[in-house]
Order: sequence, then C-alpha cells, then structure tokens
Amino acid sequence: MRFPKLFSVQLVTVTLGIFAAAGPMLLFDAWLKKQGEDEAAVMGAWVIAAAERQVGQTAALLQELSARGVDTCKPAHLEAMRQLVLVSGPIKEVTLVGPAGQAMCTDAGVLSGRRDIVASTATAFPDIMLDVIRVSDLGDRFLRVRRVGPPGKPSVAALLPAMALLPQASLQSGHVLGYARLVLSDGTVVGSTGTSSDADFGLTEMNLSPVRSTLFGISVAISIGNNGVIAGYEDLRRISMVVTGVVALFILGFAFFFLRRHRDTPVADIAKALLRGEFVPYYQPVVDILTGKLLGAEVLVRWRRRDGTTVEPGAFIPLMETSGLVIELTRLLMRRALKDMSDAMSRRPNLTLAFNVAPQHFNDALILNDVGSIFDGTPIKLKQIVLELTERYEVESMTATHRTVAALQGLGCKVAIDDVGTGHSGLSYILKLGVDIIKIDKIFVEAIGTEGHAKAIIETMVDLARNMRMEIIAEGVETFDQVVYLREHGIRAAQGYAFAPALPASAFLELLNAMDPLVDAETSQQPALAGPLVEASAAA
Repeated sequence: MRFPKLFSVQLVTVTLGIFAAAGPMLLFDAWLKKQGEDEAAVMGAWVIAAAERQVGQTAALLQELSARGVDTCKPAHLEAMRQLVLVSGPIKEVTLVGPAGQAMCTDAGVLSGRRDIVASTATAFPDIMLDVIRVSDLGDRFLRVRRVGPPGKPSVAALLPAMALLPQASLQSGHVLGYARLVLSDGTVVGSTGTSSDADFGLTEMNLSPVRSTLFGISVAISIGNNGVIAGYEDLRRISMVVTGVVALFILGFAFFFLRRHRDTPVADIAKALLRGEFVPYYQPVVDILTGKLLGAEVLVRWRRRDGTTVEPGAFIPLMETSGLVIELTRLLMRRALKDMSDAMSRRPNLTLAFNVAPQHFNDALILNDVGSIFDGTPIKLKQIVLELTERYEVESMTATHRTVAALQGLGCKVAIDDVGTGHSGLSYILKLGVDIIKIDKIFVEAIGTEGHAKAIIETMVDLARNMRMEIIAEGVETFDQVVYLREHGIRAAQGYAFAPALPASAFLELLNAMDPLVDAETSQQPALAGPLVEASAAA
C-alpha cells in the first residue's frame, strides 16, 4: 500500500518535530536529575548529622542514668527512668535490659508488650550498642540505644522512634524529602519515610548511595521524588502562598459575587464577614489541676458583627465546614492569635496554643504550608503549637493524614484528637494516626456523677494514654467534684467553666499575667506539658 506524498511529508515533519522538542526536554530532565542527586547528597549529610546528634544525646542521658546507679526495677529507679522520658522529648521509653538482652521493665513499670530484637550492631563506643526493636503493642520498629553495663549486670536503654531520626518536613533545612531510609551497618532497616517506597522508586541499597555515620554505624539513604527534583522550602512557601492566596481570593470573590445575587443566604453573610474580619479568636485556658498552673489555651472563635452583637460558633461553624470556608477561618485565627499572643508566649516557652483543624485541611496537607508560613521565624515557636483534629468527621485517607501528622510532629508541633469517644471511628484515629494528645469530650465529664459507664470510659482512656505515652486533657469541666474525680484518676490537664470560659485576648492576657507572672515565668525551671499528662492513679 502506498501513502500519498503529502501524507508522507506530514508524517516526516511531525516525527522530526517530536524529536526536536524531545531533545531539549531530555537535556533539561538530565539537568534536573543532577540537581536532585547533588541535593540528595547534601541532605543525606544533614540528616545523618541530625540522627547522630540525637543518638549521641540519648547515649549521654543513659550514661547519666547509669551513673546514678539505676539497675533495678525498684520504684525509685523506675521514677528516675520516668523523669528521663519526661524531659528528653524524642525518647519513647526507657527500658532496663537484662544481661541476655531481654527487657526486664520499663519506666511505666511492667512491660505492655513483647520487645523483639530484629538486629544489633556495635558502635565506635565500646559501651554503646544499637538494636532494632519491634514492639508488639505499637506495631512499629524503634532504634534502641543501649548502654552496656558490667558483665552479668542489667543495663539501661532508650527507644527512639524512627520518625524522630528521619526528617518529615524541615523548615530549618529548607527542603522536603521525597524518600529517606535509616539502616544499620548490616543493612537492617530501622525505618523509612517520604512519599514513596523502594518498589515505587525501583531502588536498592546500592543505588541509594547511603551516607554513613562513623560513630554509630548507622546510615541514611536519600532519594528524591518528582524526577529527582527537590524544591527549596522558601520557594515552595512563596509559590504555595501565592497559589493559596489566589485560590482563597477566587473562592471568596466567587462567593461575594454569587452572594450579591443571593443576599439572604447564611453562607453569603459568613463570606462577607470573613472579608470584613468580623471573626475574632477567644482563648479557653487549659489548667494543670494538680498545681493550678496555666498550661495554655485552646483558640475558639466568635463572630462579632458590625452592630456589636456576638454569634456563637454553633450557628456558623457547620456552614463553614460544608462550604469550605473553614480553612480560611483557621488561617485567620492563626494570624490573629500570633498578633495577640506573640509577646506573652515568647516569654513563656512552655505555654501552648491549640487550634481546631478540619479534616480536609489535613487531607490535602495544606496545614503544613499554613503552619510554616504563619509561625516559622515568629516569637511563637512551632513546639508551642497544638493542632486538634476532631473525631466527629470522617478522615478520607487515613494514610495521607498519618503522613501529615508525622510531618507536623517533625516540625515540632503536637497533634491532638478532639471529641474522643463521640465519633464514628472509635479508636482507629488514636491507633493509626500516632497523635500526641487525646481530649476527653465533655459529655463523659458531665456524666461522671450520674453514669457509671462514663467513669469506666474515662478510666479506659487514662490507661490507653499512659500505655501509648500520650497526654490527656479533659474538656467541659464545670464542677469541683469533677475536678477531684479527674485528679484522683490520673488526669492533670483540664479546661472548662470550672476554671474560666473562653475569653477575648485582653481578658485572657490579664488572667495569664495573674496566674503566671513574667518574673515567675523567667525564673521557673519546671517544664509544663513536657511529657504525658497522665499520672499514676491513686488506686494503683
């Protein structure tokens, strides 16, 4: 079969055009990959240095603990181990290890699950060993830093989550990694993080080109997603801020013009109120019911209309959640809270500020950009920020939300599950998302004096929080009897009308200055919320 001459010319022209266009694209792609490889080498060195520093600090803390003679499961020694966990930050658990490597007890007392040794390796320090441990009740691998004691004697060890050694998203380094993996010298994987996996990248230990620590024999392997390209965080932030701003303006503009044709709709009033800045933050204090100290505040919202009337959240929050305007509301509250609280919180580094965040804000990982762009480099540190995800609404992708939670924790923020016990998801949020704090809903607190089931649920939550190293906060506390019950059953942190309602910024700052004067804040050495806010039950 012969093709017409004109068709043949067209075919050749199209083919040559494709090759002509592909050449520059291939060259540009090769350049991008080279940039990614160079970036990965730099990031690998940074990551291994950070991991090396964390392991070294943990080893030094264990050395101090061993020097104090901690080598039994006696109450005094357990208390010393518990104090180390409270002040250390990343350490998940301190364990007393027998001569054969078996776990004897932990800082919580008895063991809550099996600790299986996957692999062990020596380090440049003769008295420090590294073990990869699988903890049955947590379902994850941990790096165990173990100080080897005299022959036949127990030794102390500390569990470090892999997430504490691998970057999720780093504001300081200015990069977001595609994939990172931490391994021992024998190739045993401690943990990995990122947007993909070995199978997705087609990677082996050889072509990952790991960067190795000469002190501890651990190495980190770095690879980059998106054709080997890493964008600088500042670039990403500028781009995302512009895109976010354009999208927000588009949504609000569309809502504004649409609502001009539907002036009487409630969503129209809400959109116009957002544009006018009528939504203001209110601050509900969170109090340590053992000491009476102020631990922080949850940021709530009130709609203060131009005519002076105030609208409660129940009248507009559901509409904002269904219309998508709640994300813009969260950003507004963060900016206003930064303006209100910068001075007070910069001089009280242990004070925390909690924001409610809608599930869609987590699902799309928008919250990472918003927290970074609003709070990074400001007087309010990221470690003072708590982000509350409510259990009342379903999370679309548990995996994506877990990654976002881990990334936020990598930045230093804490993540809480709000309204625990009232949602349809049961305990799945707590078990799968790896949060730091659970908040007992007020319906259980209100029923303390009238329903036995409420007490059983609260006590179960306390045990769960203690075993999973989480903090616990009781909401809706209104009576002295409730305070006494919560305190007797191991709960330290609470909020509600028994202490104070949600307050405007000026009133909250007055309360803060009265409860925690700056002179006391500057000289105090006792950290608040440094560890799980769950004490041993008085009945234990």
